[in-house]
Amino acid sequence: MGLGTFRRTALVTGAAGFVGSHLVDRLLDEGYEVVGLDNLMTGDLANLSEASRDPHFHFQSGDVRDPLHVYAEIVFNLACPASPVHYQRDPYATFTTSVLGAKNLVDMARGSRCRIIHASTSEVYGDPAVSPQPESYWGNVNPIGERACYDEGKRGAETLLSDAVRIWGVDGRIVRVFNTYGPRMAFADGRVVSNFVTQALSQSPLSIYGSGTQSRSFCYISDLVDGIVRIGHAEAFRGPVNLGNPEEFTVRELAGLVLELTRSRSTIEAHPLPSDDPKVRRPDISRARALVGWEPKIPLREGLRQTIEDFRQRMADAPRSGAP
Repeated sequence: MGLGTFRRTALVTGAAGFVGSHLVDRLLDEGYEVVGLDNLMTGDLANLSEASRDPHFHFQSGDVRDPLHVYAEIVFNLACPASPVHYQRDPYATFTTSVLGAKNLVDMARGSRCRIIHASTSEVYGDPAVSPQPESYWGNVNPIGERACYDEGKRGAETLLSDAVRIWGVDGRIVRVFNTYGPRMAFADGRVVSNFVTQALSQSPLSIYGSGTQSRSFCYISDLVDGIVRIGHAEAFRGPVNLGNPEEFTVRELAGLVLELTRSRSTIEAHPLPSDDPKVRRPDISRARALVGWEPKIPLREGLRQTIEDFRQRMADAPRSGAP
């Protein structure tokens, strides 16, 4: 956008998180005025170091569980701990962030007619009985298990938003985010990519839970953000929409690739499989292709190279910063 051009205002909740901060950068590049909201439960202001130098970015400390008093024409809701270590640490906060956050955003949209792009998760499918998972699949979720605070919280938020669309005509758009990785991931946060990369660079054993034959599909962060933005721009929407990479790898295959790319001497260490851990995870992205022409472009090997380099640099800086 040139000088004097009207800037649309976007609100990004969870702005200091891994995905949120990359989305903030993309929206600023596209010429938005961006308000970033975060209570820093799991977010890190260091993720916004680049955005904070842009006069069109405005950080606001706040919690989506509280009434929102922010002007925005489009809202990207990414406010919720997303890694097992983080979301199981305070399950009550995790569940209420999803459900009360969605409720407050619906209230905001009803008053201002803003558009909501809500980041749900592939975890709404639970431990799936079908693969790949299409949006029409209702899932196989344990509602009282250790992961339920996240899985059922996200499912409840989808319900609230879907009812608001039906009853009040709210422009609410649900994207179901599958495993995503890339620079700025938190060290050893319980996600398999960050765990493996941190362990490999530290020459520590790579922790594999269960047999390692369970599968995951890994989407690089720039691809995911591109999909989210395309959904936000689309004139028509029919959702929910899966966003993820349909290429499937076993956990053991990922471990081997991380060891190769890091040239690590780490061994592999087996641990018991956590309860309700999904055995397969692979998105059907036919709807995203048809709706907005989206599909991921970055292959796993290339994305891991960039992720490893980012982790290597941040870990080298850790003694000065006090992390990890």
